[in-house]
Amino acid sequence: MGIVLLALSFSSPGQSAFSFEGQASAVSNFSPRNDLEWLLGFRYIPEVGYQLNLNRGKSLTFMASVNVEGNMMFQPFDEYEIEGDFNPYRIWGRYAGEQYEVRLGLQKIDFGSATILRPLQWFNQMDPRDPLRMTNGVYGALGRYYFLNNANVWAWILYGNEKRRGLDALETYYQHPEFGGRIQYPLPHGEVALSYHHRTARYLTPSEFQPYWEQVPENRIGLDGKWDVEIGLWVEASHIHKSRNVGSLTNQTLMNLGMDYTFLWGNGLNVLVEHLFMDADEKAFQFNESIHFTATSLSYPLGLFGNMSSLLYYDWNAGGFNFFVNYQRQLKTMTGYLMAFYNSGNQQGVVQTSGDLNLFKGPGLRLMLVYHH
Repeated sequence: MGIVLLALSFSSPGQSAFSFEGQASAVSNFSPRNDLEWLLGFRYIPEVGYQLNLNRGKSLTFMASVNVEGNMMFQPFDEYEIEGDFNPYRIWGRYAGEQYEVRLGLQKIDFGSATILRPLQWFNQMDPRDPLRMTNGVYGALGRYYFLNNANVWAWILYGNEKRRGLDALETYYQHPEFGGRIQYPLPHGEVALSYHHRTARYLTPSEFQPYWEQVPENRIGLDGKWDVEIGLWVEASHIHKSRNVGSLTNQTLMNLGMDYTFLWGNGLNVLVEHLFMDADEKAFQFNESIHFTATSLSYPLGLFGNMSSLLYYDWNAGGFNFFVNYQRQLKTMTGYLMAFYNSGNQQGVVQTSGDLNLFKGPGLRLMLVYHH
């Protein structure tokens, strides 16, 4: 979707600053294999911020924004559907020093080394095909401390979050708090990190073979690392264990192996490849029904004002693929995106759904405009 940026800033030198920004976006989409072929959409996110600079490098920052959006899907001269929504997008306050910060409220939490297929996408739904990287936030408190050798430690407590996030198999029981942490440590030519998270999930699909559990304690552990050794290499993995028997969702194991390299052809062609292994079983590490996905990304700059990129997802088990190509052009006061895509419909659980690209099966075209002011 396109963006309109409006910014005002009022400040007392070295003391405080107030800002107001607006982000508006519009999109048109055509997908001939759907019952309603056309989509017109609009989004507006006004954002208000305030920063107070304290002594000894400390600061206090507040930020609030809302997400106002509306979409119309229609078949010309026949039928249509209109929907709209109004939700808080980010509302948080942050206290920061030279080597630490504490943030409280509705915020985005994101970490990990993978780019497209992400086992550690525990707290957001960012779609790599979306130029705006839109995602819901989570309610909670996040603290981070940064050591002088670039190591850092995270700790978080979340509460009141119900929706699925990333590759969640089950919703969260929002009346119980979630908590976890992360330790990230530098290595020669790279870094490695260990993450942990505890939540209470909800199992709302009982059958004659499985009981109904409204509260299912769940523990996650994640490991990721990234290195730059002529080519970029990374690994990202997580294991999820539920303390109650919910069938094949009791244990989940995910691992991503990735690499990228920029070929010095013309303006530089960046090639990125990731492979995701997924397994879900009643007992841990059985690997009875493993699933494999591969994603490939290409990106090529077209001078100073243009870029061409593409994404390809392939399901090795079902044989289906999703394809996405994006042409981006920066004009004097506007950025335009012309996108083409194909969705097989087999990969809804792997391709993230922060936007509405996965609403459409088969081929499609999308136009997005971004206006800067």
